[in-house]
Amino acid sequence: MGELREPLRDLCECGLPQALEVMGERWSFMILRASFNGVHHFEEFLSELGIARNILSNRLAKLVDHGILRREPCPEDRRKIEYRLTEKGLDLLPAMLALRQWGQKYGGEVIENPVLVDERDRLPIGPVTITAHDGRVIDKHDLCFVDKSRVGIAPEVPPLRARA
Repeated sequence: MGELREPLRDLCECGLPQALEVMGERWSFMILRASFNGVHHFEEFLSELGIARNILSNRLAKLVDHGILRREPCPEDRRKIEYRLTEKGLDLLPAMLALRQWGQKYGGEVIENPVLVDERDRLPIGPVTITAHDGRVIDKHDLCFVDKSRVGIAPEVPPLRARA
């Protein structure tokens, strides 16, 4: 991945530690998955996930504090609270799908039902990929780190040596 490396000791220079601080444990992901599946009420999360009440309360509060979910009164009964995904929460969908696909590939013989499909043609979604700024699918061999001041600057090509 190139000559320049991330400063691995300096945790504040990378988004991964911050993301893990919010989402880095199982129940946060399971609550997020339930939210993507239309679960909105505390009691629904409780019964659907089989999670302890205190853990659910703690994780929901953390997800709200970090702007992943928002609390809003239920339209039918203003005394009840609903937990709804924010734009920030919806932006976690590709990460969720990538982790799900990784689990399907390496987690043993998991036969999923129902299957996640493209609504238009009802065929299973493809693998989550890394794309370049222009939409090209790229892999780890196409990636490198550059200093922020060099972003967008073409790499220097060594001059051709004269043939002997």
